[in-house]
Amino acid sequence: MRSVTFQKTEVLPNKIVCVGKNYAAHIEEMGSVPSDQMTVFMKPNACISDQLVAHRGEQIHFEAEICLLIQDGTVAGVGIGLDLTKRATQKRLKDAGLPWERSKAFEGSAVFSHFVEAPDSLIDLELELYVDGEPRQRGGPRQMLYKPQVILEELRSFIPLEDGDIVMTGTPSGVGPVEQDALFEARLLHAHTELVSASWRAM
Repeated sequence: MRSVTFQKTEVLPNKIVCVGKNYAAHIEEMGSVPSDQMTVFMKPNACISDQLVAHRGEQIHFEAEICLLIQDGTVAGVGIGLDLTKRATQKRLKDAGLPWERSKAFEGSAVFSHFVEAPDSLIDLELELYVDGEPRQRGGPRQMLYKPQVILEELRSFIPLEDGDIVMTGTPSGVGPVEQDALFEARLLHAHTELVSASWRAM
C-alpha cells in the first residue's frame, strides 16, 4: 500500500474518489457541458506517487486539485493533488462511450502534497498552481459547482468513505500538458494564509 503524510504521520488511503466537472470555467475550456449529476470516478491506492512523470506511453496532462483527507467520517486534513490524465486516451474512451480508467487510474496518476489539519470552514480554501513561475490554475470552493459538504453528502449516498480515503474535488481552468523538466509549484491557502505548499520537477 502506498501512503501520504498527514500531520507528519503516514496514512494509507484505501481509495481516491475524484469529482469531475466541478468548475464552470474548466468545463468550458474542455468543450464539455455540465452533467445532470455530480461526475465521480476513482483511482486505486496503486496510483499514488511522489513523482511527476511527463510521458507514460503518451503525453500526460495535469489537473491541480484541492484534496480532502477523511478520518472518522469527516474531513480531517487538506492538501494538494495532481490528477494526471492521458488526455488522448480519455478522448478516445469518451468518444466510444467507455469508462475512463485507462486514462485516469494508471500507475503514478495521483501525486499529492503532505496533508495538514483541515480548517473549521472549507469555503475559504484557495488553490494556486504555478508552472515554471507562471500562474496556471487558481480556484476554490467558492467557484465549485458542488461545494465540499455537498460532495461528501453525495458520495456517502452510494459509497462509504473510510479512514484515509482522499477526495479530489475537481480542477479549475488552466489544465495542460506536463513538459519534461518543468517546475510545478502549488499552494493551498485559507483566507489568504498558506496552509500547504509543494513542488515537483517533471521527469
